[in-house]
Amino acid sequence: MSSLPDVSQATFQRDVLSSDQPVLVDFWAPWCGPCKMLAPVVEKVAAAHDGRVKFVKLNTDENPSLSGEYQVQGIPCLILFKGGKPVDRIVGFVPEKQISSMLQKHLAVA
Repeated sequence: MSSLPDVSQATFQRDVLSSDQPVLVDFWAPWCGPCKMLAPVVEKVAAAHDGRVKFVKLNTDENPSLSGEYQVQGIPCLILFKGGKPVDRIVGFVPEKQISSMLQKHLAVA
């Protein structure tokens, strides 16, 4: 469904929290229609920000403790991590422009 790499409870620390670049985590589930609609939008944004932001996805059904830890109440939920901390989030299906503008806001600040 998506070419973005998967992260899990086992790899979250290494792939997201310890990353030296911002990481956008797509919290999703296989049964979620809006998640499936958002996947190609996120892929397009990922291609446009290649090298500046890391994009990964996390299956909430397989990793419920991480979903709880980051208060993911609705999916799809995109959370931007910077320096190991969540700095912004978008919940629900949104257009590509909205995701890009959120990223630009955080990329502009060093």
